[in-house]
Amino acid sequence: MSSDIRQIVLATSNHGKLAEFQYLLSNHNIKILPQKQFGVMGVEETGRTFIENAILKARAAAEASGLPVIADDSGLEVDALNGAPGIYSSRYAGNNASDTDNIEKLLKALEGVAIAERTARFQCLLVYLHHADDPTPVICQGSWEGSITEAPRGNHGFGYDPVFFVPNMRSTSAELTPEQKNGLSHRAMAMRQLAEKLTDAWRST
Repeated sequence: MSSDIRQIVLATSNHGKLAEFQYLLSNHNIKILPQKQFGVMGVEETGRTFIENAILKARAAAEASGLPVIADDSGLEVDALNGAPGIYSSRYAGNNASDTDNIEKLLKALEGVAIAERTARFQCLLVYLHHADDPTPVICQGSWEGSITEAPRGNHGFGYDPVFFVPNMRSTSAELTPEQKNGLSHRAMAMRQLAEKLTDAWRST
């Protein structure tokens, strides 16, 4: 890849995601710009899948900025709840729900469910658009397997991290350091795939 720094817009208003992406791409000569810098505060997520929502967000940010865009749509799938909250993860308890609100609703929905049956996973679908009319977006996916605890633990991360138990670490995601999480998470998996694909593409140009 060229030594020139490439500017890419991140189509999110979530500060936690912005920090994670900046960390994950820090060694790839990429400068991540928040979409709010271009007046984009978010779009209505009307898609029925993670990938549909990611593309909606990416196109809106690309149209506003005129720059390449990375967008993700991610969420938590709980097997005992038939995959809920899924694409509604960030607004599980309502459109203006806080992380605490969402966690409380999730734990209530799982009351009485045995620990062995509380299996879950974080999903991340990443989309990269070269421009707003890009007909062939780069798409990457990462899945992080775990289970849901009976009570929140830990102070790091965001979203459902305090109740997402990571078996091989014997801790919740919120008990991991940012460096540990960024080596294991669904977003890190998808981001590594994307960084590889972009690096290969840029080397050939």
